Amino acid sequence: MKDEEVEKLRGVVRDCVSKHLYSSAIFFADKVAAFTGDTADIYMQAQALFLGHHYRRALHLLTSSKIIFRDLRFRYLAAKCLEELKEWQQCLVMLGDAKVDEHGNVHSLKDSNIAYLDKDGEDREINISAAICFLRGKAHEALENRSQALQWYKAAIKADPYCYEALECLIDNHMLSFEEEVNLLSTLQFAPEDGWLSVFYSCLIKKYDKEYVVEARFTELEREPCVSKSSEVSVSGTLKDNTDLLACKAEYYHQCGEYQKCFELTTMLLERDPFHLKCTLVHIAAAMELGHANELYLMACSLVKDYPQKALSWFAVGCYYYCIKKLDQSRRFFCKATTLDGTFSSAWIGFGNAYSVREEGDQAMASFRTAARLFPGCHLPMLYIGMEYMRTHNFKLAEQFFMQAEAICPVDPLVYNELGVVAYHTKEYQKAVRWFEKTLSLVPSTVNERWEPTLANLAHALRKLKRYQEAISYYDKALALSTRSLSTYAGLAYTYHLQDNLDAAITYYHKALGLKPDDQFCTEMLTIALADECTRGDNPV
Repeated sequence: MKDEEVEKLRGVVRDCVSKHLYSSAIFFADKVAAFTGDTADIYMQAQALFLGHHYRRALHLLTSSKIIFRDLRFRYLAAKCLEELKEWQQCLVMLGDAKVDEHGNVHSLKDSNIAYLDKDGEDREINISAAICFLRGKAHEALENRSQALQWYKAAIKADPYCYEALECLIDNHMLSFEEEVNLLSTLQFAPEDGWLSVFYSCLIKKYDKEYVVEARFTELEREPCVSKSSEVSVSGTLKDNTDLLACKAEYYHQCGEYQKCFELTTMLLERDPFHLKCTLVHIAAAMELGHANELYLMACSLVKDYPQKALSWFAVGCYYYCIKKLDQSRRFFCKATTLDGTFSSAWIGFGNAYSVREEGDQAMASFRTAARLFPGCHLPMLYIGMEYMRTHNFKLAEQFFMQAEAICPVDPLVYNELGVVAYHTKEYQKAVRWFEKTLSLVPSTVNERWEPTLANLAHALRKLKRYQEAISYYDKALALSTRSLSTYAGLAYTYHLQDNLDAAITYYHKALGLKPDDQFCTEMLTIALADECTRGDNPV
């Protein structure tokens, strides 16, 4: 056959692949490879087989070609076939021997003489070494060797910053702490024209920097198009309405506790792109915090219909049942989510909380410990383990876990609130005041009803230190947020009683008893206050 005819058939194969006509691509690629016997044509045939889901046949074709020992393309595609067949150990063997250190640096390759014989490489392609490192990471993670998976993912993103999937695995699976993520990004070699990518990656990682630093990154990526001296339009300006970037911003709002703002943004994003799953997860989390059961129901129905095999769908169902207090059903669906995807951190946390609400501590601890083992970069498992220990009055162990959570995430006010509660229970009132004040310093400027217990706890601690006026001030702030708290009324009444302001004390004891008429403390203290008032009336000064 003439070269022109062969080249025409190659074009047909490429066109079939681009139009997803894989059976046609396999048919014509097989004929081209038979006519020429060229390694590039054999590789094209193997690719067509791979895309057509004929993994065994593609693997056989590649392994029967002796060039597999000399061309990384052949070896990588064969490993991809083994990945699809879930033969992870053989996948690692196919990729060859290599060592990687804890910083993601690949040191030695036994098969370093293998070349990448790609005659038709594109102008800008992902480094084949990065793809191989990433595949090694996936294989190790599937074999539950997470430490090796972590190192290979780091090696992949360091080999080529364009290997986004490696960074995505590190972030989504909470494999790194905030400091480790920052250090990893600082080692990446970005090209001068890739400054926008560096900033975007810094928005994807944990957002524990100062507020103005995080906001500056978003602003840089959102700024309007500007013309440089070379008359080229800035790429950054085109990302102002990018869905991924806005989803990052929604995640940041959720982290800051601005749930309504987060919910409004995710609602707008999902109207534009209803199937953006990362945005969907943040939307579900915000709806949970706001108690929007109807929205959770609609989201769960939609996800189960469109993605019945995804853990996120059943996690949404679990969240809906958790929101309406049907905890048995909630646990069942959280469990299903963890079964479908054992690396889905939110499902493990939800599973543990569904047990914790019913005070089933052993099952809750098992879920939280699993989450802590699987997601070392996430502080929530440590926080919830500490809460479980505090519920059983094991305050020393609780404090240890809260401190570990604080080391991982130093900007979560809930961690400091729990540390304050521990200090209060161990009668370290000065320390409790410091922790509660730290909590309030990290809360967004608009303190909402969620933080009423923190204000009340701070007032209790100040009362114990006999700083009565400050305590009364914080009790008043707590009552401004919620007028349905028995402990706040009782604490305020007792503080006035200690100041010998009997009229105010009696008033607030009555308000407390209006919420709970059989409260023993308030009943006894009201009796004492009334007796003192009568005595004072009988003996006027």
